[in-house]
Amino acid sequence: MISATLFRKDGRYTGYQARGHSGYAEEGSDIVCAAVSILGCTCVNSLESLLDVRARILENQEGRLAFELPPLKEEQKDGAELLMGALAQGLSNLRDGYPGYVKFEIKERRESR
Repeated sequence: MISATLFRKDGRYTGYQARGHSGYAEEGSDIVCAAVSILGCTCVNSLESLLDVRARILENQEGRLAFELPPLKEEQKDGAELLMGALAQGLSNLRDGYPGYVKFEIKERRESR
């Protein structure tokens, strides 16, 4: 099962983490794993190309992607929320469409970055 988590602090998204494999199909043919991967990668790439926000990549290897948003300029905040919200919507849709293969949650961060 893939475990995907979006993190929030003070009402704003701050980061993302996805780990594991869905087990929906064989490696290389798993549409659930591919969907989670492309959602995360598209979000990171869109943050950079559309908003000039360079997320800090914490993990980027087989079966894992984790990133943290840097401190944002005021003019970047709404766009970053929109892109991270789109990631949340996509993951929620996958969780609902493929129950037992994707676990998705949004967690409030309590520690300071």
